[in-house]
Amino acid sequence: MPRAMIRDNNRIALRIRPDDKATLMRAVALENTDLTDFVIKNALKAAKSVIDQSEQVKLSERDSLRVLELLENPPAPNAKLLAAAQAMPT
Repeated sequence: MPRAMIRDNNRIALRIRPDDKATLMRAVALENTDLTDFVIKNALKAAKSVIDQSEQVKLSERDSLRVLELLENPPAPNAKLLAAAQAMPT
């Protein structure tokens, strides 16, 4: 369950198992950085990947060709579309 919004949004507190922290600290030492920079860099990379995947639509070749065909040759507007266009404020 989400907690209440915190006014000072510059900090994140995490609970972590000791063996997971040891793994992070080993990676930090190998990259000659600090824990904060390491976690932020890798968390942002993962976050951007999740965002990119959620913002893309993957189509099969057949569906992709269908979309291109409809863009090049759109169908005539039906009655509902014409009514919606007429109802729009000008």
